[in-house]
Formats: sequence, structure tokens, C-alpha cells
Amino acid sequence: MTHFLANTWPYLLFGTVALVAALEVLWRWRRKRQKAAVESERFMSTALVEQKEAIEKAAAQQQALFDSMVEGVLVLDRDGHIQMFNRSFQRLFDCNENLHGQPLSAAMPGTEMPLLLARLKKELRVPDFEIVRPGPPDTHFQVNAAAVYDQKGEVQGSIFVFHDLTRIKQLENTRQEFVANVSHELRTPLSLIKGFVETLLDGAEEDPSVATRFLKNIEKHTNRLTYLIEDLLTISRLESRQVILNLQDVDVSGLARKVIDDLESRASERSVRVENRLRPDLVAKADADRLQQVLFNLIENAIKYGKAGGVVVVDGRERDDGMLECWVQDDGMGIPPEARERVFERFYRVDRARSRETGGTGLGLSIVKHIVQAHEGDVWVSSELGKGATFYFTLPKA
Repeated sequence: MTHFLANTWPYLLFGTVALVAALEVLWRWRRKRQKAAVESERFMSTALVEQKEAIEKAAAQQQALFDSMVEGVLVLDRDGHIQMFNRSFQRLFDCNENLHGQPLSAAMPGTEMPLLLARLKKELRVPDFEIVRPGPPDTHFQVNAAAVYDQKGEVQGSIFVFHDLTRIKQLENTRQEFVANVSHELRTPLSLIKGFVETLLDGAEEDPSVATRFLKNIEKHTNRLTYLIEDLLTISRLESRQVILNLQDVDVSGLARKVIDDLESRASERSVRVENRLRPDLVAKADADRLQQVLFNLIENAIKYGKAGGVVVVDGRERDDGMLECWVQDDGMGIPPEARERVFERFYRVDRARSRETGGTGLGLSIVKHIVQAHEGDVWVSSELGKGATFYFTLPKA
């Protein structure tokens, strides 16, 4: 036995060492494998986080670009339910954010969109389709619509881009009204002039009294045409900002006194007394010629539409915001509430017959508004029926 152990212990020792070495190698391999797995898991986790961040960043950039568009954008699924929209669409149609999955009628009731959807289903692309969102006021849109396809070429939904045409429509209506008003204003005196001339040519010139009366009428309407053209040119220059203001310190009271003197004969015709209550220390930073035009138009209107034998008051004060507030007050019949917001529009007249009878062009208050706004001031009217009207305007203080 002793001899057997003496002969075998080296083998046992070698086997033990080999087993320990094998276990060490196995342990190191398993540890390395575990470490590699941890590293792989950590790499995959980091990659997933980076990928998620990249996707979120791309989505945020896409949404920011989507929301920065001036045009409204709407995306519907194949069933016609709202899938996506941008902030411009939300603003244009005054809808909330809880529209995902809702039918189109939830965001755009009362519009021609069902007609557009039916047409898009047939044509797959519809450009320049106009719809109106009922008001007040009505809002006009031009819509470009197109079907959305998947990778197989099948229709998955539709996309709509909305352009707000309301301002363009308003300008178009304003232009049409302006052309119609100018045509009417020109046609009336021209027709009268033509009638008087034809009558004179038919023999009326042989009667001196008739000829003189007709010639005076021709002169009157010719002057009216001249005033109208001059006012139109003034409005055009003011609206296009072609008028360069010569700003200087202006004594408002002294300028009003000069205007009142110029209008003395017209005030005398109606026995109207014009009172200048402006203090001498009221000095504006303004263009004297343009300010004189403002005062002339307002005081002349007050004389025309005030009470015969009445009083027109011109007054003003300093405000705490660095502006001068001036006003012209008459004691006439006043202005109806529905007309007060429109009296500064071109060619708008509260009493059309009387305005034409007194030779007005319908542009005086519009000129006043544009001149005051060119001075960075404001203009408005206060009135009570039967108790006259007061026109206010503000100017920068010197």
C-alpha cells in the first residue's frame, strides 16, 4: 500500500493541479463571458437610448417644422378621422388639441370639406379648392389636397394644406367697392356737366340768364371733380407711405386759428360760431401742413353738419403718455351707433344726400385718419344722437 501511494501520488498531485487549472480556466472563461454579456447588454442599452433620443429629436424637429408653417396642415386616415394637424390649423379653425381620432366634422363643421373629400376620393389630388368657414366674420381658405399612399401603393389616408385667403378677399372686396364708389362719384358730376353742355348747345346759350346759371353749375361740378381727384391722390400717397412728413414743433392753437379764419365765410353762411379753446402752450411734433389739413377737414365737417346758428368747439389737452389729445365738437344731429365705426372709411357718408349737396367727396375723414396714423397717433369719434359729435385725434407732444 505504501509502495502504491509512493508510486501514485505524483499522478494525483498532477491531476489535482490540472483540475484546479481547468477550474481556473473555466472560471475565467465564465467570468469573461459574463463580462462580455454585461458589456453587450450595456452597449445595447446605450444604443437603444441613443436611438430613442435620435428618434425623439427627429420627431421634435419634424414637429417644430410642422408647427412653424404658416399654412394649416391636416392629415386624415383612410376612414376620414383626424390623425395629425399643426398649430396653424388649430389657430385657423379655433379648435382644441383633443381631435386625434375624431371625425373631420368635429374640427370643420359647416364647410365644403365633404365635397372636397368626395372629389379627392375620385381624383386623388385636388388643387386650389376654396372653402368658407362660416363667421362672423366668414373666413376664406384655399385648400390643396392629396391622397397618401403606403409602400405598396395603396391609399392610407389624405393630407390637406390650408392657405388663409381672408385678407386677400377683403382687399379684393375693398378694391371693388373703391372702383364702384369712384365710378359713381365721377359719373354723377360728369353726367350733370354733360347735360348742361348739351342744353347750352341746343340753344340755351342765347338766354344770358340761363347760360350764366348753367355755366355756374358746370363750374361747381368741375370743382367737385377737382377736389375728388386731389383727395384721391392724397389718399393714394398716404396709403403707399409716399408722403414724407416734415416734423417740427407746431403751435396747435395758432394753426387752428388760421384754419378758423380760412373757414370764416362758410361758418357765416350757417351762422355758426367757431371757438378756439386750445391753449397756446400745446405744441405738437408734427408736419404743419398735414396737421392743418386735419384741422381743416374736421372743422369744415363740424360747420357743415352742426346746427345752423350753433357752436363748434376746438379744444385739446396734454396726456400723461407724451401725447396731445385734440378734439373738434359740434352740436348737430350726431352719428348713429352703426355708423361710428365706419365714418373713417373711404366714401362712407352718414347722410349721402346732404354730403353731396355740400360738395363733400367722402374722403375727408379717411384722409384725417391716415395723416394722424402717419404721425403715430390715433383718431376716433364720440357721439350721441341729437347732441352732436366730437372727433378726437392724438399727436406726439413736442
